[in-house]
Amino acid sequence: MAALLTCPSLAENKPDVSLDTSETLFSVLTAINTCGYDQELNASDPLRGQIRAEVAKAIQNTEGAQDAVAPLCQFYREHQPPDSSRDLAQYVSLALYLQEPPAFTPKVKQAELPPEAAGVAGIVPFLQAFYAKAGLHAIWEKHHARYVEFTETYHQALAKMTFDTEIYLKLPSAGYLGRQFIVYLDAMGAPGQVNARNYAADYFVVISPSSSLKMQQIRHTYLHYLLDPLALKNGGSFKRLEPLLDQVKIAPMDEAFKNNISLLVTECLVRAIETRTLGSAKTPEAERLKSLDESDAEGYVLTRYFYEALIKFEKDPAGLRAMYAQMLDSIDIGREVKRAAMIQFAGEAAPELLHLARPKNERLLLNAERRLSAGDTETAQKLAQQALDEDQEDPGQALFILAEVATRNRDMEGARTYFERALQMAHEPRVIAWSHIYLGRIFDLKEERDVAVDHYRAAADAAGTALPEAKSAAERGIEQPYEPPAAARPQ
Repeated sequence: MAALLTCPSLAENKPDVSLDTSETLFSVLTAINTCGYDQELNASDPLRGQIRAEVAKAIQNTEGAQDAVAPLCQFYREHQPPDSSRDLAQYVSLALYLQEPPAFTPKVKQAELPPEAAGVAGIVPFLQAFYAKAGLHAIWEKHHARYVEFTETYHQALAKMTFDTEIYLKLPSAGYLGRQFIVYLDAMGAPGQVNARNYAADYFVVISPSSSLKMQQIRHTYLHYLLDPLALKNGGSFKRLEPLLDQVKIAPMDEAFKNNISLLVTECLVRAIETRTLGSAKTPEAERLKSLDESDAEGYVLTRYFYEALIKFEKDPAGLRAMYAQMLDSIDIGREVKRAAMIQFAGEAAPELLHLARPKNERLLLNAERRLSAGDTETAQKLAQQALDEDQEDPGQALFILAEVATRNRDMEGARTYFERALQMAHEPRVIAWSHIYLGRIFDLKEERDVAVDHYRAAADAAGTALPEAKSAAERGIEQPYEPPAAARPQ
C-alpha cells in the first residue's frame, strides 16, 4: 500500500512520489536472511528476528521445505561478493526488477537487467520454490499491517522533505508526470544501509526501519529525481564543459563522473544544494566551506561554483527550471579548469549513493540523446540505429531519434518516414506527441494544411496535461501554419 506524499498547494498533477512496501522485496530479503544474511541483525527492528524465527519454524515443519532451501542457500553462498556491503545491494537491485510473487518473473529480458541484478538473477527458480514451501505469503500477510505502520511513521518527515526541497528550488515536481520516486521500507535489511537506484525515469530508495529516517540520503536521491531531467533537456550546454573531465582523471570519485560531464555537473549541483541547505540559518559558514573543500578533494570541482550561483538564485523569484540554462552558460570554463588543476585530490571518496543502474541497452539511446543535444548527429544516428538493429530497447524512441537526426540534416522525407514509423512503434506519450507535432510541421511546409492539423490535434490529445510544452506547441500548430525560423529556411 503506497502512501502518496501530497501537499495542498502542490497536489494537482502530482506525480507518483510515495512511501511503499513490496512483497517481492520482502520475499527476496527474507530468502537471503534464511541463508545467512545477518548484517546489523542486532540493530534491526525486532520484527526482522520474529520473521526469521517464523520462517525457520515453517521450514522445519513443512515436508520438502528443506529440499527447497538447500539450493537457494547454496546459490546465495556462491554469489556473496568480497565486499560484504554489496551483499544486500545486489539483491535489492534484483528485487526491483521482479514482478509480484509467486512467479517473480523478471520485468525485462535477462540481457536488459543491470549488471548487479543480472549476477544474481539465477536465484529466481530457487526463490519460487522457497516462497511456496515456506508459506511466505501467509507470513507476509500476517505482518503486512506492521509494514504499513512503518510507512505511516515516516510519512510526515518524507512529505516535509519533498515539500521543502521543491520550495527551495522553486521547482514543483508536478511537472514530472510519468516518473516515479518511491521509498520502499522493509524490515529484513540492514538498518544502516540505504540503497538508491535510478532505473530509466524511475527512482527508488530502499531502507529498513531504524531510530532515524536516513533523510539526507533520501533527499540526495530526490534531488537527482528533480535535476536529472533538466540536464537531459539542456544537453547542448555541456559540450563546452568537457575539458573539466581531463582535470579530474585522478580524482577518487566514481569513474562514471570522470567520463560523463552531464553526470558530473548534476552531482556537483546536488552537492551544492545540500551544502547551501546544510543545518539551519545558524549553521556556521565555516562548516559549509568545509563541505565545499571535501567536494573539491573528491573531484566534484563545480560544487563551489554552484554554491555561489545558488546564493544569487535564492534572491531571484525565478525557479530553477528557468535559471538552469543560465547557470550552465555562466560557468567560466577557463577559470574552472585552472582552479581544478590546482586541487590536491584526496586518496579516497565516499561511494556515490545513487546507482545509475540502467540496463546496458538503455545506455545506447541515452547516449544517443546526449550526443544529439551536443550537436553530434553522426554519433547519435549510429547509436540509435544500433539500438534499433539489436532490438535492445524502445524502438519507438530509437526511430524518434533517427527522425530528429534527419530533421537536423534537413532530410524532410527521411524525417517524415522515421516519425511515421515511430508512431507505429512508440508507447511513450512524449514520443507520440512530438512525432505528431513534427509531422504536422512537415505537412505545413508541404502546404497540406488539413493533414497537418490532424497531426497537431493528435499531438494535443497525446500530450494531455502531462506534457505542457508539447500541448502548447500542438495548439500553436492548430491555430496557424508552421513557419520555420529564418535560419532554417532554404536559401
